Amino acid sequence: MSYYEEVLENDMIQEYMRERLKEIMNKQEAKADEGKPQLTLVPRQILFDIARVREYGNRKYGSSENWKRVEIQRYRDAAFRHFLAYLDDPTGVDEESGLPHLWHLACNIAFLCEMEGAEKDGADRNHA
Repeated sequence: MSYYEEVLENDMIQEYMRERLKEIMNKQEAKADEGKPQLTLVPRQILFDIARVREYGNRKYGSSENWKRVEIQRYRDAAFRHFLAYLDDPTGVDEESGLPHLWHLACNIAFLCEMEGAEKDGADRNHA
């Protein structure tokens, strides 16, 4: 490739990059959300399933914040118990709540994600 071809190619690349940057900047002027999690990619059903388990827990324990006072190992153990029960019977339900083991597993995993994340970086990860 000749020197002039290289210059021309570099100019074309730079122009493309400038245009792409303008597109990104224009999108960000109205709503700066570049790099933020796209929560609409999360399957919705899991949110409903966890909510049902949380509603049951709120009725049982009388507090929506009670889960934060439980040792993390207890959620690990509970998640594992519900996972094993789910493996034994994918349609099985928890005897006490009548809700599927899979829903309880999801809820316990959600608690672990919240607790492990807060413990790990000590910061608010929700606004990364």
